[in-house]
Amino acid sequence: MISIDALAVEFSGTTLFNNVSFVVNETDKIALMGKNGAGKSTLMKIIAGIQKPTKGNVSYPKDTVIAYLPQHLLTEDNCTVREEAAKAFSSIFAMRDEIEALNKELETRTDYESDSYMKVIERVSDLSEKFYAIEEINYDAEVEKALAGLGFEREDYDKPTSEFSGGWRMRIELAKILLQKPDLILMDEPTNHLDIESVHWLEDFLVNHANAVIVISHDRAFVDNITNRTIEVTMGRIYDYKVNYSHYLELRQERREQQQKAYEEQQKFIADTQAFIDRFKGTYSKTLQVQSRVKMLEKLDIIEVDEVDSSALRLKFPPAPRSGKYPVTASDVAKKYEDHLVFSDATVTIERGQKVAFVGKNGAGKSTMVKAIMNEIPVEGNLEIGHNVKIGYFAQNQASLLDESLTIFQTIDQIAEGDIRNQIKNLLGAFMFGGDVSQKKVKVLSGGEKTRLALLKLLLEPVNLLILDEPTNHLDLRTKDILKQALLDFDGTLILVSHDRDFLSGLADKVFEFGNQKIKEHFEGIDAFLEAKKMENLREIEK
Repeated sequence: MISIDALAVEFSGTTLFNNVSFVVNETDKIALMGKNGAGKSTLMKIIAGIQKPTKGNVSYPKDTVIAYLPQHLLTEDNCTVREEAAKAFSSIFAMRDEIEALNKELETRTDYESDSYMKVIERVSDLSEKFYAIEEINYDAEVEKALAGLGFEREDYDKPTSEFSGGWRMRIELAKILLQKPDLILMDEPTNHLDIESVHWLEDFLVNHANAVIVISHDRAFVDNITNRTIEVTMGRIYDYKVNYSHYLELRQERREQQQKAYEEQQKFIADTQAFIDRFKGTYSKTLQVQSRVKMLEKLDIIEVDEVDSSALRLKFPPAPRSGKYPVTASDVAKKYEDHLVFSDATVTIERGQKVAFVGKNGAGKSTMVKAIMNEIPVEGNLEIGHNVKIGYFAQNQASLLDESLTIFQTIDQIAEGDIRNQIKNLLGAFMFGGDVSQKKVKVLSGGEKTRLALLKLLLEPVNLLILDEPTNHLDLRTKDILKQALLDFDGTLILVSHDRDFLSGLADKVFEFGNQKIKEHFEGIDAFLEAKKMENLREIEK
């Protein structure tokens, strides 16, 4: 369907990748994987037609529709949510309007024999053939269905887009893409701003209703659930696996072990051959054999072992000072903004050492409860923080709150106090900011690097209640695994606000579900909670 032929990309004399070729078939669901900087986003932009390769080309049939969801947001605020989403059909509406205008023109013209009159008739015929071949759609209903699936309430549809946060704007862009029913959907980190229910809806759509999909994502559960093929970009080339991400990891490990074995055997052969050459170089009777071996070495293709990204975050939270038995207790808590009730009659009890998850749709009150616990906003009812509780807080926008004019070193140096000041360089090295990297300005860092730096700030003072609001956005899979292990080892109390099921799995032992202006307590982990939720949804459908 879509053919990628011999692509090469060079920047300032450095080759990002070379001679990359593969075909995207009609029902392929592809995960594009590789370490940061390998060229995944560049490759996606080339397929989308946004960036040109140094060599090679992307080819596809004339009427192929390729839709691209980058990590940027709406830039205009001159219409409602419904109107913005309906722009997905703008080409169809434009076709309809042009047909109407041309038919009106034909009604008034009398130069039936002229060339220009015949051209108008030809244009109307061509457009009409395309327009009436399109399946008849109730456009308003399709727009509303897509918006509802992505978490918008009916009363949101006619609000201006300017009233919505960046995450919600991204959903509007996503709705526009899904409504186009493209032949290929390209998505770069689509789940970063979606709650768990919206991610479920998106998964169902991509698996059961979308054509071909290529996705870059750090959400392992999402990637495993939707993909049937994994393309790894590494060391300037690609490896194509007809399996999902988890199976790909196993096959990649086998491949690297085989490469390492072949490399070691070849190195031994080279050493033995060179030893023979050195030993008999001046021996007349061995001249032909020596020359033969020299030529053999010259022609030898040296086996390369694919690089393994050995840079890794070393993360361990300081021991937690002992707190009272109940770090957080709340009863009959309510929060209202003017006429908008966020939640009421909320009861929350969190014991020392518990790891709990706050889940639910965006806007249901998760971050509001966190702000109440942090004493940043007033609430009605009783909310108490226990004895000797020291809170460490990672806000959803923590990375964007960093001072971009400072260097990485200055960011840490200005807040580190006491004995920890002697360990700043070691801490920076543990967070992959060692050496000259520590002198980088914050403003040039990637999203993942800023998140790492914000996490590092949490380590500068021992705490016994960690509150993390969407900490995994922008973190790659390996770094997420390291953070998850560090949180499992953390001996204090943890509150996690997250939509990342794989991250929460095995980490949270209790779930607080926010929704319908209530907070419901579930004494189970995230996997059991989601399984029960599916059953609840089925019962709702049966009703």
